[in-house]
Amino acid sequence: MSPSSQLAKPEIAVIGGGPAGLMAAEVLADAACAVTIYDQMPSLGRKLLMAGRGGLNLTHSEVLPAFLARYGPARPWLQPAIDAFPPTALIAWVEALGQPVFTGSSGRVFPRTMKASPLLRAWLGRLATLGVQVRPRHRWTGWDRDGALCFDAPEGALVTHPHATVLALGGASWPRLGSDGAWAHALPEAVAPFRPANCGFEVAWSDIFRTRFAGHPLKRVALTFGARTVRGEAMLTEHGIEGGAIYALSAPIRDAIEADGSATLTIDLRPDLDAEPLARKLAVPRRGQSLSTFLRKQAGLPPEGIGLVQEALHAAAAPPPLEHLIKALPLRLTGIRPIARAISTAGGVRADALDDRLMLLNRPGVFAAGEMLDWEAPTGGYLLQACLSTGRMAGLEAVEWLRGTGAL
Repeated sequence: MSPSSQLAKPEIAVIGGGPAGLMAAEVLADAACAVTIYDQMPSLGRKLLMAGRGGLNLTHSEVLPAFLARYGPARPWLQPAIDAFPPTALIAWVEALGQPVFTGSSGRVFPRTMKASPLLRAWLGRLATLGVQVRPRHRWTGWDRDGALCFDAPEGALVTHPHATVLALGGASWPRLGSDGAWAHALPEAVAPFRPANCGFEVAWSDIFRTRFAGHPLKRVALTFGARTVRGEAMLTEHGIEGGAIYALSAPIRDAIEADGSATLTIDLRPDLDAEPLARKLAVPRRGQSLSTFLRKQAGLPPEGIGLVQEALHAAAAPPPLEHLIKALPLRLTGIRPIARAISTAGGVRADALDDRLMLLNRPGVFAAGEMLDWEAPTGGYLLQACLSTGRMAGLEAVEWLRGTGAL
């Protein structure tokens, strides 16, 4: 690319058309840059649209200190981005796109349409108005010896040398939607290995249990692992267990399985009933009732809970009292479900490979944002918030860097 004149807009490449990349592109285009988004998929925002099938949880309404704590060890380096674009700012931005929001009883924030497609259409329309160009089916393959970006494109190999670059290539979950993690080979010294986050786990169900209960929800339970208890729901699957309450505990469970080969969590099947009154209910004679009927009538257990109790009884060398199983049923998790099926990933570009502007230390003018960074958070709005906040920060810092070089 030949040097631009002072009147020409600096050319910026944004690689990745998910939320982080789109936000960075918007910020850069607002600053009078000529922005081109490159994405390996035929269209943009595919994982965002998938997330929208469940209602598109945009962010969470809890107070900011508690919100930031959800990012665990990554909080110190994500906080500047989220402080600069917190949940209140995200909500205002969404509503400025003509998408009113509401806050659910859990504190989660959703668009009133409960869909991602109207928001994405409005967003892409705004970007088009700002002059942002889109190059689909362009797979980034790294840099050449001169520092130019290289792409595999429909018309063949493409080489371009923009004034600045924002990388927003996503993690390694749901590869069919575009986030396959293949970009990591271009940054071998900067990337921590990808690991599944907000993932499911494997359980050695009996054939009877698997046949009967795979695909059934486990509602109104409390799951405990270590010192933490989470109330909510889970999903029993052919291979094991997944769902919101499991995802909230998935990071420590994953770490334990990686270290020890398995992990055991406990399930309170009746969290609203204390152990003592439950024991009294179960102390009455069964009078010929089957165990299933007795547990249904006396403990109020649904079929899925009864099935779990029976699984535990069959596996126990010395079965504990029924009330103990109902209030603290042990469930041994024998493996982690594949990363391709995880909601998100840990791993990616490490904090120590970036400066405090999200610029790669060994690549001046190259910024990184979104899920390709090495952080993880639970579901509940925290994932999308951090992607948008870091995308905005990367865009703003790229603008400042361009101004410092005289390109803008």
